[in-house]
Amino acid sequence: LESLGIKVVIFPAAKSFNEICAQFLELAALLGKEKEAQDIVKEVNSKTDAIKEKYAVPDKPKVFLQIGARPLFAAAADSFLNDFIEFAGGVNIVRQAKTGLYSREQVLKSNPDIIIIANMGIAGEEEKKAWQRYKNLSAAKNNRIYIIDSYKLCSPTPVSFTETLEEIAKILHS
Repeated sequence: LESLGIKVVIFPAAKSFNEICAQFLELAALLGKEKEAQDIVKEVNSKTDAIKEKYAVPDKPKVFLQIGARPLFAAAADSFLNDFIEFAGGVNIVRQAKTGLYSREQVLKSNPDIIIIANMGIAGEEEKKAWQRYKNLSAAKNNRIYIIDSYKLCSPTPVSFTETLEEIAKILHS
C-alpha cells in the first residue's frame, strides 16, 4: 500500500481499556473526527467508572476467563480481558501468571466461582461440558459457567468494551 502512495498506520494490539480508547482517539485524529471520538470516549469512561464503582465490593468472585481450548488459554493480567474481570468487580485467577497459557489442573486448584468461556464455535459448548464434569469445582457446582461471544470479548471498541463490561458485571453479581 505504501508503494502506491497510501498512508499506512499500524496499531499494536491494545493491552488495556485505556489503550483501546487511546487508539480510537488516534484513529479519529487521522480521520478528522477528534471531537466525535472525544465525546464517545468521555461517555464510555463515565459508564465504565460507574460500573467499577457499583461493583467495588469487598467479596469479589474468583473468575476464570477462557479464550482458547487447545491449548487452554486465559485472560492474562496484562490484557484488556483482565480489565473486564477487575472492572466488573471480580478477581482474575490467572492474574499472577506470566502468560495466558494455563492448565486445567491450575484452574481446578484455584477453584473459580465463575467460568466465562469465549464462544469458539462448537468448542465453547464442548468446553462448558468439560468444566461441568468437575463436580467439586465451585463454578460447576453452582451452575456458574457462561459462554460469551468471542467477538465481543476479543475485539472491543470503546463502546463495545463498556457494553460487554456491563454483561460481565451482571454475570459476576447475579
